[in-house]
Amino acid sequence: MGHRITGRALAAGATVLASLALLAGCGSGEERAAPSRGAARSTAGGTAPVTRLTVPDAYDTSRGWEVTGPSPDFVTVPGSGLVAYLERVDGSRYRLRTLDARTGRPGWTGPAWRPLGDPAAVPGLLAPAKDGRGFLVTWSYGRTGGDPLTTADSLVSLDLYDAADGTRRRVEVPWADVPIVTGTGPGVLISDGRARSAVVAPDTGEVSTLAPQRLGYPKGCADCRRLTAVRGVTPKGLLVSGARGFWVPGGWAGRDRAPAGADPASGVPASLTSGHVLARWRGAKGTARAATHDIWAVHESGTGRPLVKAECRRPAIEPGEYPQAVVSPGGRYLIAGSLAFDLHARTGRCFEEADGSKPLTLTTVSDAGVAYGASAARGAVDALNGGGDPVAVDLATGDPEALAPNVRLPVAEVAGVGVFRWTDARDRVHLTGHPRRR
Repeated sequence: MGHRITGRALAAGATVLASLALLAGCGSGEERAAPSRGAARSTAGGTAPVTRLTVPDAYDTSRGWEVTGPSPDFVTVPGSGLVAYLERVDGSRYRLRTLDARTGRPGWTGPAWRPLGDPAAVPGLLAPAKDGRGFLVTWSYGRTGGDPLTTADSLVSLDLYDAADGTRRRVEVPWADVPIVTGTGPGVLISDGRARSAVVAPDTGEVSTLAPQRLGYPKGCADCRRLTAVRGVTPKGLLVSGARGFWVPGGWAGRDRAPAGADPASGVPASLTSGHVLARWRGAKGTARAATHDIWAVHESGTGRPLVKAECRRPAIEPGEYPQAVVSPGGRYLIAGSLAFDLHARTGRCFEEADGSKPLTLTTVSDAGVAYGASAARGAVDALNGGGDPVAVDLATGDPEALAPNVRLPVAEVAGVGVFRWTDARDRVHLTGHPRRR
């Protein structure tokens, strides 16, 4: 799975510090984007970006690249070193651009297209992965047909790109209400936030559905039938949850995969990545800290097997949303809120005081095992926007290191390059890449 990084606003008429040419062909229902030909301000040539940022010392600000005016939401494709973002072409059209994070050189560029819905709304951008292949997906929702005498149909329109060469396939899925669209597994999930869903295969465009009455509720789980919601896509099918409990129909049930010391009936999935489910559990009755702490476990999404766990003090007030998991490019480390896991060493930590106060909010983690975040931040978005006090944590030792108050945190790392997002005085979004020091 690629990483999706969200922002705030999109400036029209994006200007990229590289010459990107659009070369697209049509045939057999697919379009292929040719590589752009142009020079970039890149790490390869040793040319620094136009703007010098104050970043953690691990990154070399004398080398890097910069993009001006992209969409604030961008994605990375681990393994390929690819960064992808949307650019507004004019008042109603967008196109997808890519660049190589290692060099800053432009990659392929998709054709301009007009998304459905409000022209002011920015299309969604996802980076699912399936069978070791990376994909990029843009999507929009709206109605087709402009004839007032005909009934327009609401649908989700998706453009599926092969991340390797930009080959594009369009898929349209009829959908009555405003959808929730995610791509954190081997398929693109369209849902209503409850039990209705459709899954689009990124490699073929095939659309599959599973009726709510066929969600395969585990026997004897009354709570599974309350607040039922499709949460994601795993290699074995849909991940479904109830008020308590989660399962994959025809695959596995969370109550059979509870980590040691947990109440098997208490599991709730908090976040899904490609290959893993982060779940919260209550401690089993009678265990030492069951009344004060929650157990957080990382499970294999294909089998449900728990890999590693950590305990955090239970908050006095249930949070409105759970922290979203972020995985290092190589897949070894997983962070979410104040949690950090080393999936190879099978260790987990919760970064908070003994009484649950002063938790860290971790936002980004590198293959070097260094996580970045902030203390006293209201959440990941706040930390990335400068809220709280920035920190770096060596996950091998678990020791947080305070950074200078004006340090800008990387919003992602890919191929050994930290990606930093900022907005200038003209409200233009910038992406700046700096490689890690050797």
